[in-house]
Amino acid sequence: MQTAHRSALEARHALLDQRIDNERHRPQPDSMLIADLKKQKLRLKEEISSH
Repeated sequence: MQTAHRSALEARHALLDQRIDNERHRPQPDSMLIADLKKQKLRLKEEISSH
């Protein structure tokens, strides 16, 4: 079960990375959204590391 949970966290982490990249490439990126997504990504990374 731990492996499935970790895989789900890693998939969410990758999705956030993609969303950050997509936002950066928009004509007028939303820096507040990017900052929020980065915070979410960091929290996930910490959770992945703790498992």
